[in-house]
Amino acid sequence: MDGPPYLSGQFLLAMPGMPDPRFARSVVAMCAHDAGGAFGLCLHAEIEGLTVPDLMRQLDVDPGETPPVPVLAGGPVEPNRGFVLHTPDFAGQDTRFVAGRWALTATRDVLEAIARGRGPRHWVVALGYAGWGEGQLEQELSMPGWFTCPGSLDLIFATPTAERWQRAFREAGVDVAMLSAGAGRA
Repeated sequence: MDGPPYLSGQFLLAMPGMPDPRFARSVVAMCAHDAGGAFGLCLHAEIEGLTVPDLMRQLDVDPGETPPVPVLAGGPVEPNRGFVLHTPDFAGQDTRFVAGRWALTATRDVLEAIARGRGPRHWVVALGYAGWGEGQLEQELSMPGWFTCPGSLDLIFATPTAERWQRAFREAGVDVAMLSAGAGRA
């Protein structure tokens, strides 16, 4: 028996007119999706006034020469819990590799490695995550509002936060100017 198409390693994009304002123009890197639920990190919003070195200092990690990259608002669930989404060239205490595309680490060792210049080549730091319970994401995907695409790793690691949503659609061959904020009926 075939299950639904699971989205680990894909991007989930909010269509215009998404009713939940927390996900307006969102780009979610899906890190886990199976029959039990789904987990992803939002890549479309920065936490104003908080950089990675600031966060490191709050955690008593000497930031060394860590660049003042903004911390992302990873989603509405557990907004004080931190995650580092990174290239798979680093493996820490609890690193999870996602569909051979990227890796996710939620332990302090990755921040310490980044501060010492021994961490992953590319990374983003987020507080919080987007989560869906069993069958919840599948139900949401059956209605208008979300668009899925493979996207590129440059979308995560080389695209400014404010440009990710539009670039993700462009990489999928979709002109955002042609998107409608409402659903139609045939």
